[in-house]
Amino acid sequence: MGVVINTNVASLVAQNNLFTNNKALAVNVQRLSSGYRVNSSADDASGLARADQLRASSRGVQAALRNANDGISALEIADKSAQKISELLTRMSELAVTASQGTLDTNSRTYIQDEFSNLRDEISRIAEVTEFDGKKLLASGISINIQVGFRNNANNRMTVTMGNLKTTNLGIQASKASVAALTGAQRAISVIGAALTTLNSQRARFGSYTNRLDATISNLQVTYTNFQAAESRIRDLDFAQETASFTRNQILVQSGVSVLAQANTLPQSALSLIG
Repeated sequence: MGVVINTNVASLVAQNNLFTNNKALAVNVQRLSSGYRVNSSADDASGLARADQLRASSRGVQAALRNANDGISALEIADKSAQKISELLTRMSELAVTASQGTLDTNSRTYIQDEFSNLRDEISRIAEVTEFDGKKLLASGISINIQVGFRNNANNRMTVTMGNLKTTNLGIQASKASVAALTGAQRAISVIGAALTTLNSQRARFGSYTNRLDATISNLQVTYTNFQAAESRIRDLDFAQETASFTRNQILVQSGVSVLAQANTLPQSALSLIG
């Protein structure tokens, strides 16, 4: 190759290599400082799309987990109130049996009827005020749709039917359950027994819904973990590998600077020919 001074090809080659290595080093720095292998679509276009989809799905699963936990909270509130109603019905049954005793005088029966009526009113009050997020849980028999997945289909929703434990639905309204008279007290024993059966059936339903939501939550937690792991494999950085690449590119940049400095001095050799 001839000795020329207008075009320093060696310097141009060194500059190109230095530019490439500097660019690679900048990528290393960005990845090491962010902790991500994929920071933009240019890093891995298809990988970024898949990672973003997995992240969106993970967020959806997290929301579904919150929904399922809200469902359990509503069921627990309903069941605790139903438990209290069960205790009141048990006491009413005890009063009905007591009032079925033929030796009671009028005053004693009146006292029993007063407590009996107050207990019934309390059952009605509990049924009316038991609610979660503005929804009455024991007074309307409503069905609540719980979104337990991140897709829009029936398999990602669960329908929970709440109970109606008002006195009219339990059959213990004043016209059907009274202990003011002997015959009424005797009839009340059966009426309250039937009310307890209705109540226990509803509580069993609450329990089955709660167990199902528990299973759903366990599955969602596994799904969330798997989505996070899948996203991590695409997006997250392998620090050991990237550190090795960073060290390699750092050395190449340093050596490139040194070589460029020497390449820039090559035309000076032409001066030795002028003498």
